[in-house]
Amino acid sequence: MDNVAWSCLGCNGYKSNKVQGRDPETGEIVPLFHRQVWLDHFAWSVDGTHVIGLTPTGRATIRILRLNRNGLINLRRVLLIAGVHPG
Repeated sequence: MDNVAWSCLGCNGYKSNKVQGRDPETGEIVPLFHRQVWLDHFAWSVDGTHVIGLTPTGRATIRILRLNRNGLINLRRVLLIAGVHPG
């Protein structure tokens, strides 16, 4: 139960049972985001469509969960137009 995440089916499928990932910037193996403060590890791109990793944990989580895949970027664009996206 310590590895349960609130996420969509796609992200959860990419995460699987992983609790660590490789920071694409440093190559370091780091823990994935889990019960931390979102704003400590992530930010939104200027246009609000991409998640940006601020820390090794943030970058590794984005990479492992593929948080910037095309389907999610398109969904964020629609949510921005509807005025319900935080980006």
